[in-house]
Amino acid sequence: MKRIHWKRLLSCLAIPLVVGGLAALITMGSMDVYMETVRQPKLSPPPALFPIVWTVLYLLMGISSYLVCSAPVPQPARKQTLLPYALQLFFNFVWPLLFFRQQAFLPAFFWLVILWALVLWMILSFRKVNRTAAWLQVPYLLWLTFAGYLNLAVWLLNP
Repeated sequence: MKRIHWKRLLSCLAIPLVVGGLAALITMGSMDVYMETVRQPKLSPPPALFPIVWTVLYLLMGISSYLVCSAPVPQPARKQTLLPYALQLFFNFVWPLLFFRQQAFLPAFFWLVILWALVLWMILSFRKVNRTAAWLQVPYLLWLTFAGYLNLAVWLLNP
């Protein structure tokens, strides 16, 4: 078994957790208004489930990025592999601002479609370097697919 580089692992875990935490902090005040005023689709999970799911997904992102950063590949290849990761983190950060804070449901849906494509690109890029890193992102892609349904349904229910 390979030696764990704890400093690198903690850094890799912290990055997506901080991104998600900042987005949650910025949108926190908007959540109550959203829950009180916006009609929800039938398959909407309870609000308490979202922070749990997102925390797990952010941890999986961190583990995947650690596996990629620790892979024995040349630095240019690693940077190229991490590009879709960085882009999807940015899109991930902005989506709740569009959806919850601005309640711009249709633009948020299209933003989410781009995020979904970026995550697919990230998975395919990670797969070239570390298959485990790629597989760890499949739950994220599935969750984004479900989030896409929820986002589109919210837009349709709240003209």
